[in-house]
Amino acid sequence: MTDGYSATTTTSESRALLVAKVLGLFVLLYLFILSIILLGASFKLFGKEFAETIFHSTSNPIVGLMIGVLTTAIIQSSSTTTSIIVGLVASGMLSFDAAIPMVMGANIGTSVTNILVSLGSISRSDEFRRAFAGSMLHDFFNVCAVVILLPLQVATNIIGRTAHVFESIFVGFGGMKTSSPLKAITKPVAKWIIHMTGDTAWISSAIALLILFIALLLIVKLLRSMVLSRVERFFQRYVFRTPILSLFLGIGLTAFVQSSSITTSIVVPLLGAGVLTMVQIYPYLLGANVGTTITAFLASFVTGSPEAVAVAFAHFSFNLYGIAIFWPLKKIPIWLSERMAKLTQVSRLFPILYIAVVFFILPALVLWLVD
Repeated sequence: MTDGYSATTTTSESRALLVAKVLGLFVLLYLFILSIILLGASFKLFGKEFAETIFHSTSNPIVGLMIGVLTTAIIQSSSTTTSIIVGLVASGMLSFDAAIPMVMGANIGTSVTNILVSLGSISRSDEFRRAFAGSMLHDFFNVCAVVILLPLQVATNIIGRTAHVFESIFVGFGGMKTSSPLKAITKPVAKWIIHMTGDTAWISSAIALLILFIALLLIVKLLRSMVLSRVERFFQRYVFRTPILSLFLGIGLTAFVQSSSITTSIVVPLLGAGVLTMVQIYPYLLGANVGTTITAFLASFVTGSPEAVAVAFAHFSFNLYGIAIFWPLKKIPIWLSERMAKLTQVSRLFPILYIAVVFFILPALVLWLVD
């Protein structure tokens, strides 16, 4: 009798906790949407001269790429970076063309988290080599995609054209209308915050960025506690049986938790332990890249700006083109990753040096030289 009562109590507590998490998720989503609206409104306060400065500094695609890499590596969230980019475009502070290299850079920058996770195996040589190879696989796919697609984008505007086609279809079907209720409940609060700061652009922008960062951080943690603990137990048994299944799990799981860093990082220890292979996780990593674009879409829809929506579609298109090119050519990023991982046998400090140079020193150096 007592055991039955305890079981009933535990079940009730679990349900109450789940309800609390769902309600908390809605609150956090509201804060995320509010931050995007506040960010756009704050940027407009800077004025025309500030917009022209940004346009000038980001007109070089290499500079835009490095801004995306460095920003994402620092905050370790491509979702946050792309949301900021969407807010800049929606406010007119950043051009659509300049935003495209930035979202490419965000794809590269987000892979730093995987490499940091692989360092957990640094004391075990073979395990570390496998884990580091897996972490580099995500990085090399993104780098290879940028090497091919950035010059094509500059020469032909292939990603921009594709994004505008998607955006025109979306708007044609009335997609932008879904943002109206969201703007209605967030815009007055955004105006109130700006008024409380005395219409000061820097303060209101800082508040918007703080809300954005905290909201996304807590959303990821909350969704991770609700989903990923259940998913990990079934990875080996069900998930990686076929490449297509792996691809769609990567898309779906990342779209749900809104963090490719999280969903790609959880396979790194499994690879290090020898449970999974590089070929098995490759489609999953590609799917994670597509799934992470959901945050940019959510951010763009609430702005009501067609150009902002086009940025989200540019991020989506870049990943689709990357998959189309490097799914059949998967041996290239896999080979590069395995060759790079062999260098860990020479020195355990190599991964740390790689992180410092590729994600921080090189982008900062390029920005300094161009400036």
